[in-house]
Amino acid sequence: MKALRPFWPLPALLVALLLPWLPGLPAFWVTLANYTGISSIVAIGLVVLTGISGMTSFGQATILGLGAYTTAVLSKYCDISPWLGLPAGLIVTAAGASLLGAVTVRLSGHYLALGTIAWSVGLYYTFANLDLLGRNDGISGIPPLTILDLKLLDGRASFSVIWIGVILAALATNNLLDSRAGRAIRALKGGAVAAASFGVDTPRTRLLAFVYAAVLAGFAGWLYAHMQRSVNPTPFGFYQSIQYLLMTVIGGAAHVPGALLGAVLVTTVNDRLQDILPRLFGAHGNYESIVFGMLLIAVLQWAPNGIWPLIARIRPRARIIRADALRLPARAMPAPGTTLLDVARLRRSFGGLVAVNDVDFKLAAGEIVGLIGPNGAGKSTTFNLITGIDTPTAGQVSFNGQDITGWPARRIAAAGIARTFQHVKLVPTMSVIENTAIGAHLRGHASALAGLLRLDRTEDARLYAEAARQLARVGLADMADRPATSLALGQQRIVEIARALCLDPVMLLLDEPAAGLRHNEKVELAALLRRLQGEGVTILLVEHDMEFVMGLVERLVVMDFGTKLAEGSAEQVRNDPRVIEAYLGSVE
Repeated sequence: MKALRPFWPLPALLVALLLPWLPGLPAFWVTLANYTGISSIVAIGLVVLTGISGMTSFGQATILGLGAYTTAVLSKYCDISPWLGLPAGLIVTAAGASLLGAVTVRLSGHYLALGTIAWSVGLYYTFANLDLLGRNDGISGIPPLTILDLKLLDGRASFSVIWIGVILAALATNNLLDSRAGRAIRALKGGAVAAASFGVDTPRTRLLAFVYAAVLAGFAGWLYAHMQRSVNPTPFGFYQSIQYLLMTVIGGAAHVPGALLGAVLVTTVNDRLQDILPRLFGAHGNYESIVFGMLLIAVLQWAPNGIWPLIARIRPRARIIRADALRLPARAMPAPGTTLLDVARLRRSFGGLVAVNDVDFKLAAGEIVGLIGPNGAGKSTTFNLITGIDTPTAGQVSFNGQDITGWPARRIAAAGIARTFQHVKLVPTMSVIENTAIGAHLRGHASALAGLLRLDRTEDARLYAEAARQLARVGLADMADRPATSLALGQQRIVEIARALCLDPVMLLLDEPAAGLRHNEKVELAALLRRLQGEGVTILLVEHDMEFVMGLVERLVVMDFGTKLAEGSAEQVRNDPRVIEAYLGSVE
């Protein structure tokens, strides 16, 4: 996500107020700019929904219609002020989006896109067939917006209101994406499993992104209704929804400024093509649709991430960590030596394949235990069963005296279990410190609304201070503001450890933490894990580097083909004939 600079709203506000009144500015261009502004608001919502969280919607024009029809009915038939129609339209839009999203966002991939098409078509024909809404003729004579006793009938006056709305939408969206809730939204695309492992309620977060984009579309609908002063179903159909998506993709789907750029380009080019193409072909028709399709293919080939990243220097925002930020409260650790984790006859079957076969082992508080075995032995699956990423077919997992079998990942994280992954799961579009701060998600409580209004700054400063502290702890403090994917693979694994430590875990599950590290880095990692053990953290790790494991752990659990093969001290396991035959011998 490319954040706009913090000082931009004031000059933008001055432009919105003064630009339409420049002498000689044609009314046609003012009107075109008004439509561009309305489209920009919808596209900003799609940045959050599609570009950031990865959910494609073909129904934003229909949601815009929901907001437009709501304020049209209230102001025309109920004699309610258009300004009161705004909160009413936003409430109706949010409520409708919540109902639609409760079903739609549970889908994924092309099923989600098809779901948005289904309810979009349904709402469109509802608009066209209700007598209250004027059927296909729509509603005309909608009262204009008024400021004091001044009716905003002129397009120049509407320009200022619309573009102030664009400024507010962009400012609110940047605030949201730079908050605790925003980091959860940004983690959905490519990192949802990891986000859930650190307490992010991913279904609720997906719904939040869906409703937020809908509210912006409803806001645009309110502006449209009172600028146009009439509504009918035509502008709220499937084709216009594709146009909004096109604006977002061409401009740069993951960037708020890209939404504005895309809206300007698509609206302007579309208008010019409607004028130029009939002259070239000597006949009228929707030739612009053909040209737009060709342009989209060209942009996707030339600039798959949109045009904005090509003209702007995109880099993560440098964070200023507040030295006066209070430390987050620490979790109480269990007494050393008490049974912390008890895995009993754990089983996971995938059809006829048994990936984990009645595995038993225990961990005492303060231990470092290794879980080893050949590739495909079921080690990572066991991790997934313990941390709630997957659900056991049978068996029981107890943690700190509680049966946590079948708990969702976020609840297990709240209990104090943090983990890393065999295949690194960092969010590519976020910086190192932003990825790390996701680990502290459960240690904050600020709502999305607080983030939107920027009322969460004190808490967010504490979360980032914790992330910075953990990065310093693992030796990556100087890389905090770099893009996460610019680091070497071994360094990315260390970032995952820092993210896990942000949870303030009781137990840490590390899946191949030393993979990709050089010798000196492995020595530093081993020293870090021993320090954590000294602080009371219990560690279960999967690792194939036997030299690293044997010099670190107190006990080993060996798995082969999903079954526990052996358990004991490093020396006992090293000399076990079954382990030598199944694993250690093959390595030698």
